[in-house]
Amino acid sequence: MNPDNGSADRCVLAVDVGGTTMKGSVVADDGRILHSLVVPSRVAAGTEPVDAVRALCLRLRDDAVALGGTPAGIGVVTPGIVDEAAGVVRYASNIRFRDVPLRDLVAGDLGLPVAIGHDARAAGVAEAVAGAGRGLENFLLLPLGTGIAATVVLNGEAVPGATWSAGEVGHTPVHPGGEQCGCGQRGCLEVYASAGGIARRYARLGGVPGLDSRAIAQATSTDPIARSVWDTATDALGIALTTLTLTLDPACIILGGGLAEAGAQLLDPVRETMRASLAWRSAPELRTSVFGALAAQVGAAVLARRAAGLATPDGWGAPVTR
Repeated sequence: MNPDNGSADRCVLAVDVGGTTMKGSVVADDGRILHSLVVPSRVAAGTEPVDAVRALCLRLRDDAVALGGTPAGIGVVTPGIVDEAAGVVRYASNIRFRDVPLRDLVAGDLGLPVAIGHDARAAGVAEAVAGAGRGLENFLLLPLGTGIAATVVLNGEAVPGATWSAGEVGHTPVHPGGEQCGCGQRGCLEVYASAGGIARRYARLGGVPGLDSRAIAQATSTDPIARSVWDTATDALGIALTTLTLTLDPACIILGGGLAEAGAQLLDPVRETMRASLAWRSAPELRTSVFGALAAQVGAAVLARRAAGLATPDGWGAPVTR
């Protein structure tokens, strides 16, 4: 622990809001996760979606105090279009947020410094500080979850874009006129290559009911529907990464989220699609996230420390084992 970073009981709170579940953590001064929980993102009929987020933040603060901790700040990250400077989630289709002043709401509830961030950009912060992007000035991170977004890191900084929409590659049309996306467009990348999209397409095409993306990946050798859905997903992802490579020339591309845990089964066909599509240059290195599904939470904790005015040393929050 850095002696300038404070006391043993000081901690920060981190919340990662997803389309299916929300994850919360109490993170110690030295970067260790002391406590974590997962709750559904959906709330009862007749209530606002933001109520579930606020309830989780309050519960996490109470849990931290019960553990003997003193929360110094909280970071909350969501998908969608996030105006981090104003602390407002402008639009997030998967969680039904539009112009939600989340920072003011959470600060009013908890009385703590609050950082609001984009989940993929926060995951990129985690990877840059202590993960697969550590030491790199230019890289991309794509967490593959309920949806797909990217962190674009250029010259060491995550790029938000002019309207806070940089990295919304999940809504890049890879099959123009294709299947309907929740955003209202057709043929979006996340319809075909997100964990949620893979599960929905598999079910829609007549697959075994109830299988998630991990189970579908495991069934590809025996289930022709699973094979077809998986091949479409890896091809769509490879096409999207080819476009990003030609546009941004990253030193490497990091794939995260639960879907990246498929390892070579995902990476090898994506690499092959990229090699076939990049006729005159080599593809950047593909890596998997050091933090995996925890990346956005660790990034939220880093944002919380910054909001609280606490230092975040290089390597802070790195997992004990890989």
